[in-house]
Parts: sequence; C-alpha cells; structure tokens
Amino acid sequence: MQNALLQKYISKQPTAKHPTFRPGDTIKVHVKIKEGDKERLQVFEGVVIARNNTGVSETITVRKISFGQGVERIFPLHASIVDHIDFVRTGKVRRAKLYYLRGLKGKAARLKERAV
Repeated sequence: MQNALLQKYISKQPTAKHPTFRPGDTIKVHVKIKEGDKERLQVFEGVVIARNNTGVSETITVRKISFGQGVERIFPLHASIVDHIDFVRTGKVRRAKLYYLRGLKGKAARLKERAV
C-alpha cells in the first residue's frame, strides 16, 4: 500500500503515449541529446530485454550490437529525454527477462518473428 500523498502525486504525472511493446520486440528509441546550447535527437535501435517497475518509474532495457560489441541502455519511459519510441518488429520469446542474449553471438542471438 502506497502513501496517499505519493499516490496523488503519481496520478498527476503526465504519461507518455508510447506504442505497446513487449520483451523481445525491436524498437527505436529517439533520445534528446544536449550538446552545448544545441539539442538533437539520437536514435537507439535494439531489442527490449527487460521492462522494470510500473507507472511513472517504469524503465526499459534495450540492447543492440554496435561494431561487434554489445551495448545496453536503460531508458526511463516517462522521462523527458525520451522523445518518442518507434516499433520496428516483434520477437518470439518465452520469458520476461532476456538476459541470456548477453552470452549469445551472431545468428544465435537472433529472435524469430512473432505471429501477431
């Protein structure tokens, strides 16, 4: 049971409108990058390997392979740095956390397309 004051604060927070996606899906996260006084969007495309928490504090972990090296980033879904999320493709998986992908390389790390 959460504190009533905390619950009231959380309910007033704006929620971002993102497409529905699950672990195993490939998404593009458009992140706002500040360089000096300029601001630009940078795209991070990868596989969602985890979703954590709910509501305002929800985060996703996205993994991609960059120049043969695995790169993971954790994005808070409702933060202002996440401009928008584009859905790319589905992935057929049987679990919620895909940490086993960290130990796989090449074709073994690919996920089959899920029939929607």
